[in-house]
Amino acid sequence: MDHWGLMVFGYYITINLWLFLIIGLDKKRARAHKWRIKEKSLWAAALAGGALGGSLGMQAFHHKTKHMAFRVGFPLLMLLQLFLLGYAIVQFYK
Repeated sequence: MDHWGLMVFGYYITINLWLFLIIGLDKKRARAHKWRIKEKSLWAAALAGGALGGSLGMQAFHHKTKHMAFRVGFPLLMLLQLFLLGYAIVQFYK
């Protein structure tokens, strides 16, 4: 993998890990009745490539699982992102 590929892979890992942790933090804050992370911010991170981390975080922390938009939207977005990532990898290594 070249420098560009490593940067993309690093970004993908970082944004997904970040959103996974943010979902957990939001769950912790919800239980403590404290200030919450805006849903717009969660969606922005998911759209920026973090849908996999968001989906895994929802399952791990049992958070946002009653919200249809999150329960359906994050996994669909994750599938789209994984497809696009796979397509980009195939095109790059042709």
